[in-house]
Parts: sequence; C-alpha cells; structure tokens
Amino acid sequence: MNVNDFFNIDSSLLELDKKALEKCQKIFNNIDNVTEYNQLKVLKAFIDNGVSESYFTASTGYGYDDRGREILERVMADCMGAEDSIMRHNFVSGTHTLTVALFGVLRPGDKVLVLTGRPYDTITGVFGIDQKTDGSLSDFGVEYHQVDLKADGTPDLEEIKSRLEKDDFKMAYIQRSRGYSTRPTLTIDDIKVLCDIVKNVSKNTVIMVDNCYGEFVEKEEPTQVGADLIAGSLIKNPGGGIAPTGGYIAGRKDLVEKCACRLTCAGVGKEVGATLGHSRELYLGLFSAPHVVGEALKTAVYASALFGSMGYKVSPETNEKRGDIIQCVTLNTAENLVSFCQGMQSGAPVDSFVVPEPWDMPGYTDPVIMAAGAFTLGASIELSADGPLRPPYAAWMQGGLNFHSAHAGVLLAAQKMLKNDKEN
Repeated sequence: MNVNDFFNIDSSLLELDKKALEKCQKIFNNIDNVTEYNQLKVLKAFIDNGVSESYFTASTGYGYDDRGREILERVMADCMGAEDSIMRHNFVSGTHTLTVALFGVLRPGDKVLVLTGRPYDTITGVFGIDQKTDGSLSDFGVEYHQVDLKADGTPDLEEIKSRLEKDDFKMAYIQRSRGYSTRPTLTIDDIKVLCDIVKNVSKNTVIMVDNCYGEFVEKEEPTQVGADLIAGSLIKNPGGGIAPTGGYIAGRKDLVEKCACRLTCAGVGKEVGATLGHSRELYLGLFSAPHVVGEALKTAVYASALFGSMGYKVSPETNEKRGDIIQCVTLNTAENLVSFCQGMQSGAPVDSFVVPEPWDMPGYTDPVIMAAGAFTLGASIELSADGPLRPPYAAWMQGGLNFHSAHAGVLLAAQKMLKNDKEN
C-alpha cells in the first residue's frame, strides 16, 4: 500500500518520490539513532525525578506548592543539560518566551550584541530595532547592536571577537534557526564556537540562544556547550505536538530565576503559577518530543530530496547536517509559493478544505502565506509551511507529527505546483 492508494498523484511525481525515498534511507537511519539517544535521555530524566501520576493534578489560584509543576521543570532542566528551567503554559508564544528571558536579564543601559545578523521579523519589535516600539527593550534603554553575517550566511567570527573586545556587552544573543532568511541554521558545533569566543573574550557576558526549532535535533543542547540561557516554544519541538500552548526557559539557575520574576513578579518568581490541568499535556508532550522531532526531520530531509530533484534550490541540502527541523525551498515566484502552501494545506488532517491566501500578518513587514492545518493553532511541530511574499519567494516548511502523513502532505504540495504549471 502507498500514497497513491488514497491520493491521485501524477505518475512523473511518483517516480521522483521513489528516488527521493531511496536517497533518504541512510539519513533516516542516522536520524533514528539520534532519536533513540534523545528518547532515552528524556526517559532517564523522568525516572530520575520520580514522575508520578499524581503530578498531573491541576492547581488553581496562586498555584503554591504545585509539586507537578516543580518536577516538570526539573525534568526539563535535565533534558536540556541545564541547572534549572521554567516551563509554563502561561507563555503565549515563542516570541513571548524570548521576550520574558530578555527582559528578565537585561536592565536599562545594558548592551546586547546579536551575533547572527538581523533577527527574524517578530523579534525585531521586541528589540526596537527599526523604531522605538512601545514597550520594546529600546524603550527601556537597552542598546541593540548586531554583527552582520558574512556573504555566505555564516557568523563573522573575527568581527564578533573585535566587537566584544571594544565594548562591554551584558548579553550575546544567538538565533539558532534562520527565520525568514536563507542563511544556514546553526548546529551545536557552530554554537559552541560562538560560545567559546564570547567566554574567551568577555567571560561575564551572558550568552542567550533562541533555541526554537532546534530542541532534540542533535544529541546536545546549547546549554551543554556554553550557552547560559536558552528559550523556546512548546508548540514547536519540545511540546511533542501535544502541549496546547506554552514555552520554556532553561539555563543557569540565577538567570532562570530572574526570568521567572519577570514572568510572575519580583520576589515571587517560580513559586507561583497555577497549572489549571495542563501538567499532563506538558509532561506527555515532552516525553513524546524526541520521536516527533525525528519524524519532522525525516519529513524535512525527504522534502529536500524531492524538491531538489525538481530543480528547486533547497537548504539544507539532503545530505547536510541539520541544526533544526526547518526545510527551506526557494520557489522563485509568488505563484509557486502560493501553490506550495495551498497544496500542503490540502494534505492536512485539520482544515484540509481551507485555501490559504497571503495576508498582512501582525509583526511581519510583507504579506505572509501560511499552510497550517493543525490540531493546535499555529503549531509548527505539525506539518506546516509559510513564507513572506517577497523575493526569492521561499517557503519555510517544518514539522510532521508522523512521517507517513507528512510524506503525503509534501507530495500534495508538489502536485499542486505541477498542476498550476500545466494550467498556465
């Protein structure tokens, strides 16, 4: 039985599909090895912390003495190789989680140096880069500085070192994933190089990593190679497709507490926060995360092989080492980008009948089209694709709760593009 038993896929596309799957088999085996390692790491963290069914009980009000919440955050810290963590449903998005971390650590007059070029669209307003956004870090007197990437999209190590030597920066900020850019995602090895430079030149500078889309992709996390603080979203990798909302911050205990005081209030920090019955979902999502991330990685690798064989520029290439679950496909025209997203939406388990169209999404400078037929609204650990309508008209695809259904979704995206080509 195969995808064509249920979907009428063009015969020429099925031939490309067969070759793409053959090309991916060895890479899939490598992904399975990393998945097994991370799954056992998470299992050990659950066992070592004595996770009990009683920890899934809801707390209300202030949430004092919520044992389930406390143990969950110990488990998450162990999974990330960190001293401490805060993991809550209260975070409304990845950008909110990063904002809490930034405001938790930075104070008026502090300087932050972004090592990975201009951040992605939604975080620029948090820094107040282009204009003094109401409530931004700039509004509170935090100075923003960045080191532009080199022509090949990699960090400029010499310039980073030079800037750190010349000025006093409270924080060095690293964006692991690419956002809406075509630069390479940073691997753990890349992040270690950056951390080593910062610590060698300015040992008191706090290193923070935006870890969105990177959790459980490799055997180590940034906090195990020198990062002081990491943050991410639970409707991406670490929520395993089960967490309905939320985010996490992990790292040095003193820094995590500062962030907790920003999330709740000074002097209270992690001691409060009702779980309202979400603990079971967060535990189960974290436990499922390594496997789901592995499925998403297989989907990304397969999409790279398929669309690469169709003549499109793909990043990463099929055989490249990956630092996150995102696959970028440069589609060259607005029509191709729209067709890609509409085709992928048609293969979603939820809202497959919806036809996505570009719209002016808050926080973005250009109209954005999104395919996101997900059980959790906006969950990019589920198969999704999006991109701004601007050159080079690239789609950023991510997620896939299981490879078998995601495989069909990718094929339907390609099918929609082929159909439009023939009609036009």
